[in-house]
Amino acid sequence: MKNIIFIEPDNIEKRSFEIIQEEMGEIRLEKETEPIVKRVIHTSADFNYLNNMCFSKNAVKKAKEALKNGATIITDTNMAHSGINKKAAAKYGVNIQCFMADEDVAKEAALRGETRAAVSMEKASMIKGPLIFAVGNAPTALIKLYEMIKNETIKPEVIIGVPVGFVNVVEAKELIMSLDNVEYIVAKGRKGGSNIAAAICNALLYNI
Repeated sequence: MKNIIFIEPDNIEKRSFEIIQEEMGEIRLEKETEPIVKRVIHTSADFNYLNNMCFSKNAVKKAKEALKNGATIITDTNMAHSGINKKAAAKYGVNIQCFMADEDVAKEAALRGETRAAVSMEKASMIKGPLIFAVGNAPTALIKLYEMIKNETIKPEVIIGVPVGFVNVVEAKELIMSLDNVEYIVAKGRKGGSNIAAAICNALLYNI
């Protein structure tokens, strides 16, 4: 137990963010994006996110406005769905949906030879009201969103694009960032994950 410092349970998160700030040294982030980047680092213990988090000009502002207006957050995994703070979401009437395990999505995906993630994005496009997509696992979800946006069949408020992996991950993120008039929060490169997608959503909800 040598060198173990006792910290009261209620202060652990506070102390974690203090350590993050200390280790950032002289690095300063924009006021609007700082809570998001720090929460991503808190979730991952990975300071590389200081350099690979990309925000379109109005992404944070638009995301917060959409959340205040009771937007629906669509995730591409049940893990991300589970990680979003339901109490914080309920405060603004925010609905959180994931269609990955739906039987109709699985059947349609098998019939068409597509991923369930791609088909679930199509199902999500039928939801009325403002939509925020939080993609932390499947680049095919981002590719499908790109196609639907180009075809003008969907206009999301914001896309959180942070899938992790090696196949089409980098390329899918670049597609989203290439779109005109689409707000995005993207982790460039291979890093990301469902926990990162949830962390970004929580940072937005906590700082409205």
